[in-house]
Amino acid sequence: MNEIDESKAPLLEHLLELRRRLLIAVGAVGVCFAVCLYFARPIFAFLVQPLLRAGQGKLIYTQIFEAFFVEIKVAFFAAMMLAFPIIANQLWQFVAPGLYKNEKRALLPFLFATPLLFLAGAALAYYVAIPVALHFLLGFQGNLGGVQQEALPGVGNYLSFVMQFLFGFGLSFLLPVVLMLLERAGIVTRQQLVGARRYAIVGAFAIAAVLTPPDIGSQLLLAIPLVILYEFALIGIWFTERSRKKETPETV
Repeated sequence: MNEIDESKAPLLEHLLELRRRLLIAVGAVGVCFAVCLYFARPIFAFLVQPLLRAGQGKLIYTQIFEAFFVEIKVAFFAAMMLAFPIIANQLWQFVAPGLYKNEKRALLPFLFATPLLFLAGAALAYYVAIPVALHFLLGFQGNLGGVQQEALPGVGNYLSFVMQFLFGFGLSFLLPVVLMLLERAGIVTRQQLVGARRYAIVGAFAIAAVLTPPDIGSQLLLAIPLVILYEFALIGIWFTERSRKKETPETV
């Protein structure tokens, strides 16, 4: 209890500290947004590479402000990703004084693993899932009963399509972090997760069906990694359970 007692502070001080942390986080997002807005076109050019590799060399916009707002959205999404380490650090700095030393040691790995797993999921989406989905969806072009059917994707629709993939895969790859935190909080046990494995597999395919286009290739590219990550979470929980047993003194 001494660890917590030493960090006690009046409510007003906590509110002032929270305001300071929020201002730093918002300021970081603002600075990153200004930088990303300047580089919005190169960033969007990077995002359209899968479309180019799929053989589609044209994007259109039908509303006069659509292209401008697309650049704003691109800058905002990129700014949030760039500023995430600072936001996470400010959140940690605010929460850490109220945690025991063992709780700090338990949470720090999750703090570092979260951006890495998100980036891994987003990379899988960008380099594999999006190209597969685009090849499937653009395959409907061609002659249709004497009428030429041609895809003319809009910049806004394409950005929404890409962001759905990047954030869908990125957030899905946080599954091990969520499961291990739930186990650490005592909400679920490893035995319960093992028993729910078959439901987790069904859930993985249901999530993939919602987050990806209707082609089976894209769905498998998300569902299979989710099942693998579920198994990795079980292995990680097994290791953490062993380490906790070693740290807990045996009572006679």
